[in-house]
Amino acid sequence: MTYLDHIRACNAHDPAQFRPFELDGKAIGFVRKEFMARLAVFSDIFLVEDDKVSLRPQFRTCNERSQAIRHVTLALQKDSTLPPDHGEDYAIVEEWGQPPLFLLDRAHVSAFGLKAFGLHVNGFVRKTTGLHLWIGTRSLDKSVAPGKLDNMVAGGQPAGLTLAENLLKEAAEEADIPPELARTAKPVGALSYLMGGRLGLKPDTMFLYDLEVPEDFIPRNTDGEITSFALMPVEEVMERVRTSFDFKFNVNLVIIDFLIRHGYLLPDTEPDYLALVRGLRQV
Repeated sequence: MTYLDHIRACNAHDPAQFRPFELDGKAIGFVRKEFMARLAVFSDIFLVEDDKVSLRPQFRTCNERSQAIRHVTLALQKDSTLPPDHGEDYAIVEEWGQPPLFLLDRAHVSAFGLKAFGLHVNGFVRKTTGLHLWIGTRSLDKSVAPGKLDNMVAGGQPAGLTLAENLLKEAAEEADIPPELARTAKPVGALSYLMGGRLGLKPDTMFLYDLEVPEDFIPRNTDGEITSFALMPVEEVMERVRTSFDFKFNVNLVIIDFLIRHGYLLPDTEPDYLALVRGLRQV
């Protein structure tokens, strides 16, 4: 097994199984061919053709589009085509920083193959023996990757919040990090992947932060999503990523990026170095 296996896993999908989802003539997502048949029932909202699905042009505003698609997702939950609402809307955009095209519950974003965003925080301690990372264990009742290892803080980017506001919210909920400490987190870039899943396609982008915390700080989860935290030497984290799938699928990518930036993976000793650098940014 290699580090590159995690990048391959996060980008595994069959393009032949998907067709474009268009808005105003532009492809903003991708839907499975089977899902197209379910959307065809709602012919007043979607135009379903052999090679694409389009939202009808009469829905012009963010609110009109949101309400129209909401009508569909509520109906498709009744026959279990779609999972129940998560209760958190994502702002759907063509590109980051643009005004939202519409809002959609995060549970249904991948069914339409739409771009989603989130943030991950590498919480680390600088000891005399070297860097250590705070690693969480996900609750067994999580719908995604139950019981897997995770970053100290991570979360999707909901509509209506800036990244800075979301970082403070997630830091408080996931690790009980006080705002004055959370604000010292340094943005260090972003990574992306294109992954097929049970519902559809995930063209996800994660904004990355490094947060150095004092040796006497101990994270404590407050929202029930993490069952425990452990402070691990970077070398141990490195080995577990290299030899196992113990971590949630996309967390492996976050850690690989951390290892490259902090000089633990080197071009002279890691044969896949360039493939890793390129592979961390697929969307």
